[in-house]
Amino acid sequence: MTAAASTPPPARTQLLVASTPHGAALLAAAVDAGLLGAARERLLLVANTAAVPETAPAPDALPGFAPLRGRFGRVLSWNAAVAPLHPGAWTPRPDDAPLWERQLRALWGLGDAEVELVAERVEAGPGRALARIFPDAPLDVYATGLSAYGPTPGKLDPLVGTRVRRLLHLGTVPGLRPLLLAEFGVPAEEVPAGAFRAVVAESARELPDPGVPEGAALLLGPDPDAPGALPPGDEERLYGRLLRGLREAGHRAVVLVPHPAAPAHRVRGLAERAAGLGLEPYEPRDARPVEVLYERLRPALVTGCSFGALLTASTLYGLPAAHGGTASPPAGPAAFEGGGPVPAVIADALLPDLPGAGEPAGPGDPGGTPRAPDPADPVDPADPVELARLVKAVAFCAQPQVHPGLRGETERFLAAHPEERVRRWFPRRLLASLALPGGLPAGLGPVVRSPAVRRAARRARALGRRARR
Repeated sequence: MTAAASTPPPARTQLLVASTPHGAALLAAAVDAGLLGAARERLLLVANTAAVPETAPAPDALPGFAPLRGRFGRVLSWNAAVAPLHPGAWTPRPDDAPLWERQLRALWGLGDAEVELVAERVEAGPGRALARIFPDAPLDVYATGLSAYGPTPGKLDPLVGTRVRRLLHLGTVPGLRPLLLAEFGVPAEEVPAGAFRAVVAESARELPDPGVPEGAALLLGPDPDAPGALPPGDEERLYGRLLRGLREAGHRAVVLVPHPAAPAHRVRGLAERAAGLGLEPYEPRDARPVEVLYERLRPALVTGCSFGALLTASTLYGLPAAHGGTASPPAGPAAFEGGGPVPAVIADALLPDLPGAGEPAGPGDPGGTPRAPDPADPVDPADPVELARLVKAVAFCAQPQVHPGLRGETERFLAAHPEERVRRWFPRRLLASLALPGGLPAGLGPVVRSPAVRRAARRARALGRRARR
């Protein structure tokens, strides 16, 4: 073997993109576990992608970030690099990408070094922009929450998807294989739970006293800017149900953990409602990511709408967690946009309800009274095999163009499980639009799937549009 053949390839410069404290902690855990390999230089690119970035602190501006800084050679700001453009919504035009690459290489002192990208997502946000700016850079993608188990939210450009080498995730649902980027054959690799917990514990030791009692119940707030987020009025009614459920379960102290993007007035209103129900509300100081509270407080119960955080509490920290009726079936086909209700399906299958949280608070209360599981139902979604089949069926309905190969498996699953416990996750109108079992009477299924009938329907719709014009 020649000397040239035995020489390892030169290490690349790694650009690690984090837009949340949880993402930064996950990247630090991946570094500690040796999953990112050798690097000429490891740069953390912080992106504050809030709807109004000026009103929310960036992840590196939070107190818990200081212990993580030593894992990275430098910490850079994506917001500063693209200002005044919005850091989460902007993507360069293809013709402008070479200009942006020269600009960023000069700004960040990269020179001619080869670059690796590690981003949370590459179909949108900073990851998509950087994948276009550095077209030759290999890509690693990491998933936070339960996003690893849902489909890729949209048909990804093959020139980007084929560059992704692996998907890093926490393995929050043992035994369930991730579907994210599976259409490109991307292998999934788990970040060790022990490494992640060690990183969070290190951050927790550096934080000031959160000022809340140990053993309280944690109520996690949702991201108000997330797709499918409830309107403020429905969200208030939903959390009113959760607060009543906590009181019925015997809890007296409740720690309100709002999403960083939640308006302050909404949090104050929730605290007033909790006090009116006889609960003692607390709001922690500088407790991000929420796993810091799991370490510091060992809460008696974790509940709310943040399904990934609930499963993390249950699986990684061994804490009692309940979805409290928030893992409800979708209201219509629009709820299947993006990754669809896969996180809600998983939370409903693996986490218990909260006693008293299913009582409606009045007209318009989203979700209503959840149906108690019927022991006679022949399918148990908590069974790993059945849960995997259910998740695949929901993923196909959410993104049929991404996973067309799942159609046959979805048809067989729906045909074998006509019971309400399963079918409630599939709006009838959506099933009809996809010509799946349960959408139309059995005799019309072959007619709807007929290519001739579909061509006739398309011509009729086109004629109708021309007539209206």
